Amino acid sequence: MLCTFIGKVQSTARFVDRNICNTMRLKIINGTIITPYRYIRNGTVWVENGIIIGIETRDVDFPGADVIDAEGHYVAPGFIDLHIHGGGGHDFMDGSVEAFLKIAETHAQYGTTAMVPTTLTAEKEDLLETLDFYEKANAANANGAQFLGMHLEGPYFALGQRGAQDPRYIRNPDPKEYEEVLAYSNSITRWSAAPELPGAIDFGKRLKQKGILAAVAHTDAIYEDVLEAFENGYTLATHLYSAMSGVTRRNAFRYAGTIESAFLLDMDVEIIADGVHLPAPLLKLIYKIKGPDRIALITDAMRAAGMPEGESTLGSLKNGLKVIVEDGVAKLPDRTSFAGSVSTADRLVRAMVNMADVSLLDAVRMATATPARIMGVHDRKGTLVAGKDADIVIFDADIRIQRTIIKGKTIYLNAIPQI
Repeated sequence: MLCTFIGKVQSTARFVDRNICNTMRLKIINGTIITPYRYIRNGTVWVENGIIIGIETRDVDFPGADVIDAEGHYVAPGFIDLHIHGGGGHDFMDGSVEAFLKIAETHAQYGTTAMVPTTLTAEKEDLLETLDFYEKANAANANGAQFLGMHLEGPYFALGQRGAQDPRYIRNPDPKEYEEVLAYSNSITRWSAAPELPGAIDFGKRLKQKGILAAVAHTDAIYEDVLEAFENGYTLATHLYSAMSGVTRRNAFRYAGTIESAFLLDMDVEIIADGVHLPAPLLKLIYKIKGPDRIALITDAMRAAGMPEGESTLGSLKNGLKVIVEDGVAKLPDRTSFAGSVSTADRLVRAMVNMADVSLLDAVRMATATPARIMGVHDRKGTLVAGKDADIVIFDADIRIQRTIIKGKTIYLNAIPQI
């Protein structure tokens, strides 16, 4: 059966009937396949039972397979978002399964096939409730980006680097509290904290013992703090440049901050590459120093992602912060500071190519292979390689998503004929 791919489309989108093109065998033809190191033009991807079973440089017969004609567009691994709060009018802390599922569906339209749902600073009870909803939503998630576990962003932060995090809930690491949270759920895969806080090093050691990714975030740490943290489990810098210290003075002496420490150490970094949080010169600098194998592109998106500009809420509807979305970013109502990203994954790749002068190959790697490695799922995701999950996006020359496939099933299809 030929699952014809429509090459000329409007930006208007729709989800497809999941009975279409969802047979056990699938073949994608006539695409420019993006591998970790090269393009395969007019290549073919074979998929069986949701797994990639082969990549070919030509069309090869695959009996019984549905066929997707990519019509010369790019065929890439699905984007993996390590840090995301919401989208489509929902936030992961809204207290509902529906919020999780709608966020996953929204971002699938923009090429995200896997994500790490992220909290904001909150009371312990709110974190535990969010973990409960995550587990229910994870079991029900069939039409959106897959979940890779929860990211707890805070509440162990430096108050002076809180950004848009609610100061009412910021506190130092408390073993009694975090041990209860860790015992409550096995769904936590990463946790961000300020490493200079009292107890933060022991906290990092505990996360490492549990196999949870520890990340430095919202921090006033200097190099010595970050080095000790790096030696004790903190291997990722959360949204580099945002809510973290740079060079500082203490009693007339200069000290390297968290930003410089992330550059000096063999530490992974994630960046909000929306072209707003980080201007082109900083995107170029980070890429020049860290390279594509140490950089993960993240949306850090709040509920307004994929929505029209205007008023919105950062965090839960119950006690979140009112913001205004304009100029492609969320701002505090007085417009004195950014209050969150409204980016989508395709926008990140586009910005790295168009603003940072990065090759498409490297931009895609930073949205796929590198985050897969950081999250420890590179054995099954992040590259188009035989044996891995068939998480695939097809996009045009402007990096506009035309089709999103998760484990061999078409989740989203931009198939409205252009008028």
